[in-house]
Amino acid sequence: MSMKSEIRRKSLHMTGLIVPLLYYLFGREFTLTFVAIAFFIFVILEPFRIIEELRDRIKRRLRIYVDSDVFERVEAIEKQIDEITREHERFRVAAHIYFAAASFIVVYFFPMNVAVGAITVATVSDALAAVVGKPFGRHRFSNGKSLEGSLAYFFSGVAILWSLVGLPLAIIGSLVGVITEFYNLPPDDNFSNQLAIAAVIYLASAVL
Repeated sequence: MSMKSEIRRKSLHMTGLIVPLLYYLFGREFTLTFVAIAFFIFVILEPFRIIEELRDRIKRRLRIYVDSDVFERVEAIEKQIDEITREHERFRVAAHIYFAAASFIVVYFFPMNVAVGAITVATVSDALAAVVGKPFGRHRFSNGKSLEGSLAYFFSGVAILWSLVGLPLAIIGSLVGVITEFYNLPPDDNFSNQLAIAAVIYLASAVL
């Protein structure tokens, strides 16, 4: 994926910040409802993204009712989506579904400061790791990730978590996030990253 497409992907990924923002503004119940509705819509629409034949069949049937200019815009959007979709996502569940599922679990089970911190780090630090690592990464690991990208993730994660959970837990949470992101833990890092950060901070807070 080109750097331009990566930036577009991460810009879309940053919309995940809506979840912690809603939590701050409207509280836990509203946020859970919003994420649940978003998840439901994503799941309903996902087959149309994956199965191109199904998508084309629907477009052919609608063409007699919808202006051709609308279809041109739809196809332009589809092209942009294809450009920011990773190869392994073309015929599998996409990142936004994993992200929404994890956000619901984190908001439901963990305290507000932990949930907000975990979701924000999984959104912002993940984006910074890619934006820094791709063009500036000089020390590459065998999986293609870079030391520079991992450091960008770690330090931004500490900065985000510090005011929410304190410095010791911020360091622990960010380190866990880096490890989870580095090894791309299944089923998807957009799912495992939030959960790992939230769970470890929560458990560590009981010990420290």
